[in-house]
Amino acid sequence: MTGGLVAAVDLGATSGRVMVGHVGPGVLALESVARFPNGPVSTPGGWRWGFSTLLENVEDGLAAAVRAHPDVASVGIDAWAVDYGLVRSGSLVAEPFHYRDERTARGVASVHRSVPFAELYRRNGLQHLPFNTLYQYVVEERLHEADASLLIPDLVAYLLTGVAIAERTNASTTGLLDVRSGEWDRGLAARLGIPATAMPRLVDAGDTIGTLRTAVADRVGASVPVVAVGSHDTASAVVAAPLSSPNAAYISCGTWGLVGVELDGPVVSDAAREANFTNEGGVDGRIRFLHNVTGLWLLSETIRAWEIDDAAAVDLPALLDAASRVDPPRALFAANDPSLAAPGDMPARISALLRDAGDAVPDTRPAFARLIVESIAAAFAEAVRTAGDLTDRRIDVIHIVGGGALNSVLCQATADRSGVPVLAGPVEATALGNVLVQARSHGWFGADASLETLRATVAASFTPRRFDPRN
Repeated sequence: MTGGLVAAVDLGATSGRVMVGHVGPGVLALESVARFPNGPVSTPGGWRWGFSTLLENVEDGLAAAVRAHPDVASVGIDAWAVDYGLVRSGSLVAEPFHYRDERTARGVASVHRSVPFAELYRRNGLQHLPFNTLYQYVVEERLHEADASLLIPDLVAYLLTGVAIAERTNASTTGLLDVRSGEWDRGLAARLGIPATAMPRLVDAGDTIGTLRTAVADRVGASVPVVAVGSHDTASAVVAAPLSSPNAAYISCGTWGLVGVELDGPVVSDAAREANFTNEGGVDGRIRFLHNVTGLWLLSETIRAWEIDDAAAVDLPALLDAASRVDPPRALFAANDPSLAAPGDMPARISALLRDAGDAVPDTRPAFARLIVESIAAAFAEAVRTAGDLTDRRIDVIHIVGGGALNSVLCQATADRSGVPVLAGPVEATALGNVLVQARSHGWFGADASLETLRATVAASFTPRRFDPRN
């Protein structure tokens, strides 16, 4: 094994970061060089992303990475799924819509009038989420004006390199990729009136996209290649999930909790469709068979409301510590209730769900936080059980990776409610998966290194925290 340095751009729904990955014999480490906020912006035209600012932060972060490490060998980009930007004549047409914008509901009805959901599921294998890209496309008024429509990580790559592509793991979340062939379903797109410009050339994780454009290279301080990674952040996270058993489940937990198992092929049975499980593309042609559970968005949006009320920051570690000493609530709420999807006053909406069910609302903030965490954990546990049932696997361990691995209350509650041990970590799984795929593309793990080889490197470098069920 040889090694070197690569830069990972990891963009999430609430924050972004640029990290430098150090890879070598006995070495797998991350160095944070830039972090910056991200989030929805309310505009007269609906909820959008502040993408122009996000791109500036990415370029500034890459410049910081190059200043610290001039020998960075490449850049990889991962981000959240389904959202896109329209480009024309090399420029962004408008700030991209945020997937929580309410316009997407109109898209669902329009698509299902042309293609019933049961047929969609057989073709694309995706669970029903009202913001999947094809639903957004059919209500996108400017789609036909664009030279290309690019998902967020591919849009960043395009504006850095000038090369328009679609990396398969994220393309699989659009609803326009054939779940069996991994190629664009152009027949489906034609039925929905979606133009070919919305389906760029597909590439695989590990392929080189291009080199930084001259203007970008001048700003960053180096001309380096951009390598496709698992550009859907969950795909990168699963690369670095050190799955310790053939019957392991994973939860990539941040704003969302992506709960599932890794398969060699899709499951598009009626039972899987009715359970709303999705078949998303993974690195090396694997299938991420999973269910989306609303994750720490519920807690972060609650804290945001409290901070507005207080005009002061909430100490999250102190809040969780206090929550850990509160008895688990007798009644929970449905973490995936549609009323909780949009930004806004989360405590009020959760309280309304409880009152509608005839349940008491916690009277302290620690108790309210405990309610949220336990409700998320209950949804996680149910999704794990369903994943096992649908794939005929007896789940014997759950790996929680991402920011949720830091939340001890959540990890323990997930173990308790599932009856399965939880191994928590690594926290920065998404960036690690990004780094590992780049490193493999450079040959640093030797020829044809498998995902299992990459995961063994993670397991040797990071010790998880174990949470055993207490009941």
